[in-house]
This record gives sequence, structure tokens and C-alpha cells, in this order.
Amino acid sequence: MCLAVPGRVLSLSDDEPTTRVGRVDFGGVIKEVNLAFAPEAAVGDYVLVHVGFAIAVIDNAEAQRIFAHLREMNELPLAEADRP
Repeated sequence: MCLAVPGRVLSLSDDEPTTRVGRVDFGGVIKEVNLAFAPEAAVGDYVLVHVGFAIAVIDNAEAQRIFAHLREMNELPLAEADRP
């Protein structure tokens, strides 16, 4: 089973579609993520990330639903998920 985790895009670098990366916040853990598969991602957007690649842009409501499921599985501390 594969898992994609939502994170919020903090910044973008490189405008080339195949090499575009962003700094993404995963509840306080910041990682660089390849955005080649989600070229429409913008600062402030939530993206679903799997093995370092953003595979989709999702809206805030969907991100919050995923955070709720992760909390139910005790995989996400409450304080992390409720950050704006």
C-alpha cells in the first residue's frame, strides 16, 4: 500500500516544469518536493506528496479530511493538524 501525505507549499523555485521544486511544510517538517507532476501548485496550496513528488493539488477541505483520518489512526498529533 502506498501513502500520499498532504503538505502546504511554502515557496517555489525554478520555473522549468520538469525541474520545479517547492519547499513544503508537513506539520513543521519542511522538505523539498518535486512539483513536476503538479505544475499548477502555488504557494499556499496543499499538495499530496508521495516519495518526494507532489502528485496532486488538493483544496484545504480535502487536506483537513486527510488530517482527520491520520489523527484517527494516531499518526498525526492534534496540534500539527490544526495549524492554519
